[in-house]
Amino acid sequence: MSASRVSQILFSRVSHAIRKPQHLITPVKYYSSQVNNYECIKTEIVGEKKNVGLITLNRPKALNALCEQLINDISHAVDHFNKDKSIGAIVITGSEKAFAAGADIKEMENKTYVSNLKHDFIGEWDKIGKSKKPLIAAVNGYALGGGNELAMLCDIIYAGDKARFSQPEIALGTIPGAGGTQRLTRVIGKSKAMEMVLSGNMITAEEAEKTGLVSKVFPSDKVIEEAVKLGEKIASHSQVVVLLAKQAVNSAYETTLQQGLQFENRLFHSTFSLTDRKEGMTAFLEKRPPKFTNE
Repeated sequence: MSASRVSQILFSRVSHAIRKPQHLITPVKYYSSQVNNYECIKTEIVGEKKNVGLITLNRPKALNALCEQLINDISHAVDHFNKDKSIGAIVITGSEKAFAAGADIKEMENKTYVSNLKHDFIGEWDKIGKSKKPLIAAVNGYALGGGNELAMLCDIIYAGDKARFSQPEIALGTIPGAGGTQRLTRVIGKSKAMEMVLSGNMITAEEAEKTGLVSKVFPSDKVIEEAVKLGEKIASHSQVVVLLAKQAVNSAYETTLQQGLQFENRLFHSTFSLTDRKEGMTAFLEKRPPKFTNE
């Protein structure tokens, strides 16, 4: 069976894809505590210093198909972690079988153009992508269609070695609608993006790393642990400066070189008004770890 056909089956018949509940991924070995109860996700505070928010998609029988409730839950959890001053980074993950095997087709089947306009269908996705704190996707298994788009909403993608990525909407008579044609093209280039979008074919984690879609590939049982480690590293820095750095990189992604350079220069100058910039440089000269206060 072709890769395109496999993608189509997984994407369009996700509710019948598995016959029994799948085990969730191995828990993070660091300290964790549940912080909220949601219908379609699990949230925890993880890391040795409890400074990383972990969001786990939790619709195992549907391979984490992205229904509206699931997206709303993610958006709410991201907003919650953004407001928590103790959290410096957020990790989003799924199950070992699937990060998210596309949108919930049953939910989408009877929608119309007018209903999409009236209810701002997929508008909640933008709120996730606008997170002020860094988002790290820890992808295992299938990241198809909306699953790939959700991963691309994140600032960094770590993948398990068995992860698979695709945009198979073409096989369902539609196109990607949450950034699949736009973010993917900017990340991996026109030719490869065209190949994925027009064929619906899946690519492996290794291919995704080569094209720049993912940052690093790890054994599947290590990807969440590594994503949390990265989150802890990011969280050890000044949250204010991390936000400025994130904005600067996004400017390079979204604007011309000259516009980006000007924006970067202004942000760089602005750091000299921060207590954390003074502390960071003083600590370096005094050969000691900095004590950032996020000011």
